[in-house]
Amino acid sequence: MARKKIALIGGGQIGGILALIATQKELGDITIIDIPQVEGMIKGKALDIMQARPHDGYDVNIEGSSDYSKIEGADVVIITAGVPRKPGMTREDLLDINLKIITDVANNVKKYAPDAFVIVVSNPLDAIVYAFFKVSGFPKSRVVGMAGALDTARFRTFIAMETGLSVQDVSCAVLGGHGPTMVPLIRSATVGGVPITDLLSQEQIDAIVTRVKEAGTELVKLYGQGSAFFSPAAGIMEMAEAYLKDKKRVIPSAAFCEGEYGIDGYFIGVPCVIGEGGIEKILEVSLSDDEKALLNNTLTVVKKTVEETGL
Repeated sequence: MARKKIALIGGGQIGGILALIATQKELGDITIIDIPQVEGMIKGKALDIMQARPHDGYDVNIEGSSDYSKIEGADVVIITAGVPRKPGMTREDLLDINLKIITDVANNVKKYAPDAFVIVVSNPLDAIVYAFFKVSGFPKSRVVGMAGALDTARFRTFIAMETGLSVQDVSCAVLGGHGPTMVPLIRSATVGGVPITDLLSQEQIDAIVTRVKEAGTELVKLYGQGSAFFSPAAGIMEMAEAYLKDKKRVIPSAAFCEGEYGIDGYFIGVPCVIGEGGIEKILEVSLSDDEKALLNNTLTVVKKTVEETGL
């Protein structure tokens, strides 16, 4: 059986970690694509990871290139290309720069990997994934934005840290846009089936929700240069693996809604079933009036950013 093929568009911090995780999971052969100016760096990352394989015996091939034809026939394409957020910069500040980049990427993916499942990571996420969808003409089942997987992981992390219990037993979800208007669902958050409202005070829960919403910004400030890369890479690979192995995982992701949650024609974070058909289904949770209001608030922000793309 031929190995699967994974194309990573963008070989920066996230791209490098993605290549390492995909190698360690033996998900398939990996091609990292970046601009000619950094071709040496990505070829170096690829070769460095190739030389790490003997220690645990991973049999996959990794290569770096600036030539898009190398992604031909990729099963999964993961796009992290773009300018990262710097301190004091909003995700929207990034829009103009990253819109030009995603347009070029979309045209190349359409040409060389027309059957791929595409995970978009570049910020501002909700607008950039929309732009890829419009430019590429791909079906909605094969284009998704990675945000909810990361936001939910952060929510799980902070619940585990606050309760002192295993992160493995924490179950929760975050809906909405990737940014300060995201909606962590408190009602459905549990640890081993026990609602967090039985384990934590309202004050603790409120503090967790605030921290989840500001988690990306917290890391940008701490790093001083650049933004999160370990945790986004882990979230992205969870989605890629669900597709490649037909796992039917339920992962909150920025999917194209056509009526779900009363949202029509936008990518927004919702619980999705990811399997061999890509985004196979959007699961609808019955929301309280407060949660609906919060989701509408995040939709307003997403709409505004999408309008600015002019697509």
